[in-house]
Amino acid sequence: MRFVKLHGAGNDYIYVDARDQSRDWPEVARQVSDRHFGIGSDGLILLRESDIADARMQMFNADGSEGQMCGNGIRCFVRFGIDSSALNIRSDSFEIETGAGVLAVRPSWDAGVMTGASVSMGEPILKPSLVPVAAPDEMDLALDYPLNVNGSEILVNCVSMGNPHAVVFMNDPVDDYELTRIGPMVEHHPFFPERVNYEIVNVLDRDRIKVRVWERGSGITLACGTGACAAVVAAKLHDLVDDDVTVELPGGELRVSWPGRGEVVMEGPVARVFEGDWPY
Repeated sequence: MRFVKLHGAGNDYIYVDARDQSRDWPEVARQVSDRHFGIGSDGLILLRESDIADARMQMFNADGSEGQMCGNGIRCFVRFGIDSSALNIRSDSFEIETGAGVLAVRPSWDAGVMTGASVSMGEPILKPSLVPVAAPDEMDLALDYPLNVNGSEILVNCVSMGNPHAVVFMNDPVDDYELTRIGPMVEHHPFFPERVNYEIVNVLDRDRIKVRVWERGSGITLACGTGACAAVVAAKLHDLVDDDVTVELPGGELRVSWPGRGEVVMEGPVARVFEGDWPY
């Protein structure tokens, strides 16, 4: 099985052209993602044919569960498609089918190489039943919702960017937070029927926030594009930030724009790591 490994701000995935392949992809995802016995990644992303877009992106988390969308992954997906000639390098923008709908990706170039992209991420989903969360039916937004986690209360802000996110703002440095211990408790909390991605956030200024992520199905990741978008949306709803925000993540920076309504736009880097053959 031929593969290419790429990353966006440290959020790394294994990419495979699956248009003419049929495999046990959840098992493949578990094997290749293992950082000791596999290739090492946050998951597996497949390139597939689409009847409604230029290509379809199918993603699997490191535990083999299927995800709907990955903001860093979709940027790298377009680079993979261009490098493998599945996408036309002469196009200025690509329509990519995902589990969260069809999204537009606009590459940026340096010396003829795609080094980044902006992505139209769609409108954030805020209705609790659609995120989804187990909030009371009469609740319009699940903002600052008190959640009991291991005997302590945290205030979660629930946003879907095609996948569910719980965002928590804190005054203490996010670097000091026990994300490895608390992250799994939040991910599997009964309040989140489809599990959840968990973001902890420091607001540094009106145009800059710092975020760490516990990703559903993968654990701690160096970056999460949809998580960065969800954090900015939640911060904007609290009037903590302006329309254009730089998001600091352990693996690098993303730029997220949202004026408080309409679609979210995210911009970030793309890097090719290596390619090879996996004996599966």
